[in-house]
Amino acid sequence: MTSNTSDHAPGGTHPGEHVQHTGQMAEHDAHSEHGGAHAGHGADHVMQFRRLFWINLIIAVPVVAFSSMFAMLVGYQLPDFPGAAFIAPALGTVMYVWGGRPFLTGAVAELRARTPGMMLLIALAITVAFLASWGASLGLLDHELEFWWELALLIVIMLLGHWIEMRSLAQTTSALDSLAALLPDEAERVEDDDVVTVSPSDLRVDDVVIVRPGGSVPADGRIVDGSADMDESMVTGESRTVSRGVGDPVVAGTVATDSGLRVRITATGDDTTLAGIQRLVTEAQASSSRAQRLADRAAAWLFWFALASAVITALVWSVLGNPDAAVVRTITVLVIACPHALGLAIPLVVSIATERAARGGVLVKDRLALESMRTIDAVLFDKTGTLTKGEPTVTDVQTVGDVDPDTVLRFAAAAEADSEHPLARAIVRAAHDQGLDVPRASGFRSSPAVGVTAMVEGTEIRVGGPALLAEAAASEIPAADAWRDEGAIILHVMQNGAVIGGLRLADEIRPESREAVDALHALGVEVVMITGDADAVARTVAGELGIDRYFAGVRPEDKSAKVAELQHGGRKVAMVGDGVNDAPALAQADVGIAIGAGTDVAIASAGVILASSDPRSVVSVIELSRASYRKMQQNLWWAAGYNLISVPLAAGVLAPIGFVLPMSIGAILMSLSTIVVAINAQLLRRLDLQPEASVRSVLNR
Repeated sequence: MTSNTSDHAPGGTHPGEHVQHTGQMAEHDAHSEHGGAHAGHGADHVMQFRRLFWINLIIAVPVVAFSSMFAMLVGYQLPDFPGAAFIAPALGTVMYVWGGRPFLTGAVAELRARTPGMMLLIALAITVAFLASWGASLGLLDHELEFWWELALLIVIMLLGHWIEMRSLAQTTSALDSLAALLPDEAERVEDDDVVTVSPSDLRVDDVVIVRPGGSVPADGRIVDGSADMDESMVTGESRTVSRGVGDPVVAGTVATDSGLRVRITATGDDTTLAGIQRLVTEAQASSSRAQRLADRAAAWLFWFALASAVITALVWSVLGNPDAAVVRTITVLVIACPHALGLAIPLVVSIATERAARGGVLVKDRLALESMRTIDAVLFDKTGTLTKGEPTVTDVQTVGDVDPDTVLRFAAAAEADSEHPLARAIVRAAHDQGLDVPRASGFRSSPAVGVTAMVEGTEIRVGGPALLAEAAASEIPAADAWRDEGAIILHVMQNGAVIGGLRLADEIRPESREAVDALHALGVEVVMITGDADAVARTVAGELGIDRYFAGVRPEDKSAKVAELQHGGRKVAMVGDGVNDAPALAQADVGIAIGAGTDVAIASAGVILASSDPRSVVSVIELSRASYRKMQQNLWWAAGYNLISVPLAAGVLAPIGFVLPMSIGAILMSLSTIVVAINAQLLRRLDLQPEASVRSVLNR
């Protein structure tokens, strides 16, 4: 069977048998849930909070302007016309019911779950402010308790914080959709002497299907007729095609690159490898543990702190015989116990961090992954497509006799010029890169598992692997054994039946990989490599890059077990990969990082995506994580610290010496704390996250 594509059977190391791709992978949850109104984030939640923010911002303007306490604080007279006194209460009620609804429903969910946090703290503050303000507006409570302006600002700032958070965390890809997209839309089933086009879902075990050259296998099966080089990159992430013949298993979604096949189906529907991965994705998504958010922890503590402070305040002032002061002080404590800054402390840092990361070629899908990167002490790189370019490259040419290397490469490139095989493209590319004049060939023929034949400058040129040599009864070049030990692909070039040279092809190491490894070592991080290739290949790459240790010959479904092995050794592991078979390991790892040039499934499964495919970006992620965490801590301490000081003062702890923090001053300090948090978060913009800049910064310390 011939085609316009060559079918090499190289003499290096390559997988000799099919391995099933099972395992576990998960797309990290955008962030941990906290309340029913705050769970299940997507584009609709972004739109919801954006709409709520802008509408409530507009409503807040007249609420603040017509608030009597705000007018008294700033020093202006409210307009005197019928109904003016009820503009702030009426619009404030709209803001409380509509703008405050996400926080109120979230608070109910937190109460039911008995996990008080940010939602309950916000709901407590706006509810107390709302009730107290109505009491003051109706003359039932002291005029100092008119908090309409504070209620409006609190709702608007909290909506802004949650909108920023939703926008920065919205997900746009789906691992499960990407998996499903690997399957062809149609399958050609053989029925007696006819070929019928059916949906892959209609296939049954023992059906025989035809897979055309360049077509995808519709379901798991075994080849019953034909042979082909199978492109399994969309499932394995490995760029090298694998020769499959009669009796060999093939997986749904893989592509026959050069020849047609007949495949007998062995598994369909939920029994296929892809379906198994889909199930494991779902399970991993449901079972993956999520770090408790920093702001939630702070909010939970502040909730109990505020509640305890309010109770103590009410009791103390009542015991002292001043019930009016007890009401004023208690309500004041409950209102200012929810600092504006706490609602923005995390979202602002995350938003700026993700924006800075994107400029540096790093896309953060999961902010929990970003937070976790600061604790990583081992980075596990998948070799192919991550540390290497994932495509074969001619790395050496050896000749026989008086023939020079350029001639061997010219002839090989001429013979391969009409082929679309990855090895053929590598040979042609190498000739062009060296500026060689590649002659025109004629009579091109390809033979699966043997090689190609063409007439070049009046001579017969053949290029192929061991089968070609066996067919021609020819011997290998002397360098073949050494190349084989290094795990290289070996192709021989013959002219008129005689071997004139050999080509060494290997997966080229990215020039940035060495810098990435050196910088990670400087950060105190162990660098580990994992690959399905033979030990010789792994040893060569690891030695060249200075990698601490490597796992070679690892079956796709066993990669996650290697991650677990590192974790059981006390390591916090980040996994960097680019294929579907890396997805289980991405799920198992503490942080999953996908190379941007990898498969859609790997990208959708990871918490962090390296859009530039530059392994040095891993260093950028670690640097950003550590800087972001510092900013989060600083902001939270500032926000919480404001409470720790202002709440006791508002409660009247210094009343014996004549000082009680006025509500107005407390509100001003609250707003100032928000400004401080915002400015502090902006300082992250000074961080240069370009891969080369991050590595240079680390190595120059």
